Order: sequence, then C-alpha cells, then structure tokens
Amino acid sequence: MAGNRFRYGQWRGGPDPLAPPYDVRAAVDQVGAEVLAGGSLREALRNLLRRGPQERRGLDDLAARARRLRREALRRGDLDGAVTRARALLDQALAAERDELRGRDGDDARFAEAMLDNLPRSTARAVEELAAYDWASDEARQTYQRILDGLRGEVLEQRFAGLRDAARAAADPRVQQQLAEMMRDLNDLLARHARAEDTTDAFAEFMRQHGDFFPEQPRDVDELVDVLARRSAAGERLLRSLSDRQREELAGLMRQSLGDRLSGELAALDANLRALRPDLGWSRGERVRGDQPLGYGEAASALGEIGELDDLLDQLGQEHPGATLDDVDVEAVARTLGRDAADDVRRLRELERELRRQGWVSRTPDGLTFSPKALRRLAGTALRRVFADLTAGPRGQHDLRSAGAAGEVSGASRPWQYGDEQPLDVVRTLTRAVHRAGPTVPVRLAVEDFEVMETERRASAAVALCVDLSFSMVSEGRWGPMKQTALALSHLVATRFPQDALQIVGFGRAALPLSRQELAAVEPDMVQGTNLQHALRLAGRHLRRHPGAEPVVLVVTDGEPTAHLDPDDGEPVFHWPPLRETVDATIREVDRLTRYGATLNIFMLGEDPGLRRFMDAVARRSKGRLFTPDTDDLGEYVVSDYLRARRGRR
Repeated sequence: MAGNRFRYGQWRGGPDPLAPPYDVRAAVDQVGAEVLAGGSLREALRNLLRRGPQERRGLDDLAARARRLRREALRRGDLDGAVTRARALLDQALAAERDELRGRDGDDARFAEAMLDNLPRSTARAVEELAAYDWASDEARQTYQRILDGLRGEVLEQRFAGLRDAARAAADPRVQQQLAEMMRDLNDLLARHARAEDTTDAFAEFMRQHGDFFPEQPRDVDELVDVLARRSAAGERLLRSLSDRQREELAGLMRQSLGDRLSGELAALDANLRALRPDLGWSRGERVRGDQPLGYGEAASALGEIGELDDLLDQLGQEHPGATLDDVDVEAVARTLGRDAADDVRRLRELERELRRQGWVSRTPDGLTFSPKALRRLAGTALRRVFADLTAGPRGQHDLRSAGAAGEVSGASRPWQYGDEQPLDVVRTLTRAVHRAGPTVPVRLAVEDFEVMETERRASAAVALCVDLSFSMVSEGRWGPMKQTALALSHLVATRFPQDALQIVGFGRAALPLSRQELAAVEPDMVQGTNLQHALRLAGRHLRRHPGAEPVVLVVTDGEPTAHLDPDDGEPVFHWPPLRETVDATIREVDRLTRYGATLNIFMLGEDPGLRRFMDAVARRSKGRLFTPDTDDLGEYVVSDYLRARRGRR
C-alpha cells in the first residue's frame, strides 16, 4: 500500500533460514581427511552420508532406529493368536452347548453330545465339521459364529483397509457378493496389467465402481499393486512364520470363514500380486516372540512392518552397485521412522545433489567418486600439511616465483574446455563473440566463445614416484602417509612446477601408472608381492619420454622385492624369501636407470634387516641416497628431496 515503509537489515532471528543445510566444502574436507588418513575414497564418501556431516544425523543413525523398531516388532507377541483365539471361542461354544444338552432328554440330545465328544482335536477341522451342526444353544451358536465372522473380518480388513465395516457385515450374502465382484474385477485388471496392456481407462472404471474399498485412493495401477502386494506378502509371511501344524490350522480356519468363492478370489489375487511384485520376500518367515497373542490382523501388521523395515534397511545400507539416496523411499521412512527421519533423508539428498551440482563429486557405475576439482582441493590440503612440517633452513627453501609457465605458446588455439589452464586467446575469443552476436556494444561473451592458446609442454624435470601398494603398507599404518605424500607431490608439480613431468607408479605383485584420481581411490593390493622391478621399468619408460628433462626416480617402500616379471610371458612371479632371479631382474632395472643418468633416491619405511641391506646396496650402486624417515615425516622428506633434485640439470 502507498505510504508503507520497509526497513531491511541483517537477519538476527537465529540460523539463516535461506542457508544451505550443510557447508559443502566442509563436507569435502571431511572426506579428504579420511582419505589422507589412509581410508578408501569410496568408503569415505559413503561414510559422509552414513555418519552425517557436521554433527547431523546420517544413514547409520536412521538404520539403527530401524533395527531397533524391527527388534521391538519381533517381540510384539505370539503369531498363533488367531488360532489360539479361535480355539478359546470354540471351547466356549462347546461348553455352552453341552450345558444346554444336559438339560434335555431324548436321543437327539445324546447323539449331539456324542458328536461333540468325537470332534477332531484340530481346531480348523472341528470348526469345519460344525458348519452344518444344528446348535441347541443360541449362545453357543453366536460364539461359534464369532469365530468365522471375526477371522473373516480380520483377513479382509488386513487385505483391504477400507473394509472395516463391510467385513463385519460379511455374513450377509449381498456383502459377500460385492466383495467377490470387486476381487474378480481386480484380478481381471491385474491380469491385463501383467500383459502390459493399457489399463488407464480400466483402472478409472474400477476405482469408480469400487473406490470405496481403497481409502488410499491410488493414482494408478502401480500404486494399487504396491499397496495390495505389501499386505498380501505380509499375510503369506505370517503363514510361513508358523509351524506346519499352526499353518494348517490357520489356513483351514481362513477357508472356512471366507467360503469357497471369496477364498478362490483371494487366492487368485495373491497369485497375481506375487507375480507382479516377486521382490517382497513372500517366502520369508520370521521368529516373532511375545506373551501377547496376536490376532490375524495384528500378526500380519507386525510382519508387514518388519518387511517394510527390511526394505528400508536395504535402502539405507546403500550396498548395491550404483546406490544413490534417490533409492530411499522417503514416504516409507516417514511411515516407519517419523517425519524427522524423513527430513534427515531429504537433507542428505540435498547434500549429495549439491556435491554433484557444484562439481565436487561425480557418479560412476560403482558409486560416487571425487571430481578433478575435489582432488585438487584434497591434494592441496596434503601439500599444505607437508609444507607445514618443513623445518626452516635449506630443506625448507622453496621459492617458486620462477617456476615458469606450463609451456611455450605454439601459435594455435582451440575452444576452451572445462579444466583448461592455458592462457586465453583474447583476440580470437572476442572475434567469436562478435560473429555470434553481431557488432554490438558492449560485447557479451558466452561460454562457447572462449578460446585458449595451444602450448607445447617443456619439462625441466621428469619425475617418477614409485609407491608401494602392498598390504604391509596398510597393516603397518603407512598407507595414509604414502597416499598423502603422493598427492602432495602431484599437486606441487601441477600448480608450482607445471613444466615438470610427474608419473606416479604404484606397485604390488605388478606395477601400474596412476593418475591423481586413481591414486586417491586406489585400494591396498591384497595379493602378496613387491614388484620393484616392474615399477622401475615403468619409471624408465616415463623418463625416456622426456629426454631433455632432469630424470628423478623416488621410491617409497617397506619391503624387499619378492616379485618380478617373467621374461618369457611377462607374468609376475612371486616367491618368499626373494629368489635370486627377482634380485637380479631388479638390479638390471636399477642399472638401466643409472646409465640413463637418473637420480634414484629410496625412502625406506620399516627396520627389516634384509630390506635395509638390499636398499643400501641399490643406493650405492646407483649413486643415489637412502632415507629412513619416520612414517609421519615421509611427505616432508619426499617433497624436500624433489625440490633439491630438480635444481640440478644434466
């Protein structure tokens, strides 16, 4: 309205209501800290969602709550309550009938007493035989009818939540006719759906005629199937959870209470639902225990709840390949764990999506993994840790102002791509913008307008970092420092010495070159073997690809060589203790690197006497150096040695 005045200022009413639920960068750093400590990258990303970032509840908390509710459901009561209750009502009916018969004279009364005395011990068979019995006592007749009507009502109410009132009147033939017609139409609809026919119109007509039976008001056949199949599966799991005798008793009582027509339609419905949703654990039983007898509906409800919790635990576990939080049924979480738990899942989803949207993680067939952007942040953190530990003096002097450019400009250009670090070609960028939008002022740039200058890489040092990936590195607590050291060195080269060429080589029983992303995600090699020979061979190939650069080889290991490549088939050969052939093959690679002029420095972790003797001999033979740093000082030693070695020139 005119004359209204508004004043704006800083929000002071508590936490910012428009702020995102999590600090995404802090979440990335939380994952990075676990990786740098030696954890698996994929496990660290999963742990972020399982534990929850920044003191928030994660999937583990929700799963613990679901497991607690499942244990409570398993202690809810005795599943045989329906049969027990039927037995008690039958005993009441028989007692009332005998009292009535004792007051009567005549053969008919004695014959009826003899018939009651010879009833089968089975409750279901006794109820079946009494179906045609002419009760003398009205009280006994009514009690007997309560057995049939009560179980019929519980069964139908459990299968169709909208039948609470109709089930009580199910003794009326007209009501039974309506129920049978509804189930007949439902089975016809499901059969057409199973044949992949278009059931849109048929579903609408079915809901118009029988919608009162379905208070959930499903929107389509799939929702209808989901609701009914879960209830049907719970009923089947109830039968599977009983002993053979109990199962036979309950099934017989159900047939007797429902009658032939309703029993047949219900059996057909169960078969259709099982074919459409075979994933609901129809054949699985549960050992539910408790003192309180549960009626059919209560028992089936408990097993249905257990089944839903089982599904939810599977979703929260995120164990299957390609798992995502989108797999978690938020509505099921709200039903079983509460609205606050559903809100937690939504917040975790937002975090996962925000990590992807901001480019911190990407999705692979095996799950989430760090993007190059996140790896740069992780490696930068590792490098800062290393430099924080460097002591003052010559080893800590690392003036990087004259590090140089990434390469020499070649004169050509190409369209910019994400991740490019080459300088922009301003003239060609503006030219493309003008061609696209016309000669307007000001010139507005779009992403597709940018071009970068092509450069030719000129490496001043070729560095091969060979890192031991054997299981002993994990068992002795050296995996984390090794990974942190390699990431720190790769980041130092990429950001401060881009003219250098670094290759990381991981070796266990065999060796392989590793990118920064592969290094962050690499897992320990559970196969025995330390194939230093193969690692040095790959290092030599890297050095020879940069003939004008200072060749530097750095080796981080905690075990003497126990494997080499067979010269005939190229397959790794492992033996402990080391074979003479393994030692000779490794020394030949050392000699090749020495003849090439490479500096070969070894960082030995551990105090094994055999390893020390071998590595000391290698260092002397190659005129390199042998370091024995503490695990916590490994990064400082390797980075300092790289900075020292690259200052030399051939």
